[in-house]
Amino acid sequence: MASSIQDLALSDYQRSVADYWRVHTTDPVNEELGKVDGLYHHHYGIGTPDPAVARAPWAIRDQEIIKELHRLETAQADLLLDQFGQIEPTDRLFDGGCGRGGTSIMAHARFGCEVDGMTISEVQADFANKQAVDRGIDGHVRFHLHDMLHTGFDDGSVRGVWTNETTMYVDLFDLYREFARILRPGGRYVNITGCYNDVLGDKSAAVRTIDAHYLCDVHARSTYFKALAANGLVPVKVVDLTPLTIPYWELRLQSSVRSGIEQPFLSSYRDTSFQYLMIVADRI
Repeated sequence: MASSIQDLALSDYQRSVADYWRVHTTDPVNEELGKVDGLYHHHYGIGTPDPAVARAPWAIRDQEIIKELHRLETAQADLLLDQFGQIEPTDRLFDGGCGRGGTSIMAHARFGCEVDGMTISEVQADFANKQAVDRGIDGHVRFHLHDMLHTGFDDGSVRGVWTNETTMYVDLFDLYREFARILRPGGRYVNITGCYNDVLGDKSAAVRTIDAHYLCDVHARSTYFKALAANGLVPVKVVDLTPLTIPYWELRLQSSVRSGIEQPFLSSYRDTSFQYLMIVADRI
């Protein structure tokens, strides 16, 4: 795998995304929430916030909100991992677009298996590998500075793959072609993502704001299912998580780590122009 980003054959767009995460390495959302228990996520949360948080004394209320946001983000990762069912210690899982490794670390703790994560951000890869070393699991959990469209893994070498809010940075047909190649027959793919509801037409203004904020290109809902079908990945479960994530965004709006993007998320979720989906698919 690459030792520096200069070694990667990336497009100009991919390099701009890597640059974004180099600049936003101290993003307060990821930093402050990760400090709660050392698990650093690069995704959002689901579930009902504890109402006691809103009643906390003013002096500690923000601290309690941050703890609760982190709990909801960890609950989202737990739900994703639930979809894999029984994973053996001899199995291998792949985290496509791993961020700073929180879900990969959780996967190894749950299943005891090998986990490989991949990111085009040097900052994220270095941080995640240090986390693995500090936890004494670097012999089992590895993070690679590499493009997940061209993993370099052997055909059929992976039992399960997931993407957690990363697919909006890549072409889905290219991505699922690679995932189908590395997954063994019967292997499982789990995706949690935001997508725009193309039943209503093109992207709403709020969704375009989300694109601009994160330098991403949110896909249409239908594109996911077309790309899965084109690559022999058969959906076995589709869950609309939108109602479960709205409370997270409402709580985040009240916190010191709000970034200004909360209202576009809330407005597009509420008018259904944007949806938060979990798609589970098996490799035939």
